[in-house]
Amino acid sequence: MVTQLEATMKHTISVLVENRPGVLARTAGLFARRGFNIDSLAVSTTEDPDTSRMTIVVNGPVDILEQISKQLYKLIDVIKVMDHTQDDVVSRELALFKVHAADTAKRAELMQIVDIFRGKIVDMADKTIIIEATGDEEKIDSLERMLEGYGIKEMVRSGRVVLVRGSKAT
Repeated sequence: MVTQLEATMKHTISVLVENRPGVLARTAGLFARRGFNIDSLAVSTTEDPDTSRMTIVVNGPVDILEQISKQLYKLIDVIKVMDHTQDDVVSRELALFKVHAADTAKRAELMQIVDIFRGKIVDMADKTIIIEATGDEEKIDSLERMLEGYGIKEMVRSGRVVLVRGSKAT
């Protein structure tokens, strides 16, 4: 018997679509109509300017996501749908953190943390610094936890982007 925990898992889906107005709304709407909250959504053009890649991260049962994949193919602008849940992928996110850093001791500590996480300080003001970091979800989550003690004033994350490892083309 499959438990609820086993039946529901995090899925990373790439959808190659024609680069046209309204495609994003129609595609995301399909997930919304099925009651799925999209955890992460990243969209950009590909090596072909007429094609865009949507990388969508959702939690849900495998059987429902298979149905959504079939329904995505029914949308006229969808070229290909790939569920990367079982694939060996390279996965990255970009994050920006604006952190309180009013005194020099805090700034020095923050600079060390940024260095450990191979991030960059991209802006420094009188009372705050902005940190840029890229990496997998776990790395960004770990950096966020480290920065919480200093007071995160604002933050933004790009969402996951993935490519399958090796010569397998998507």
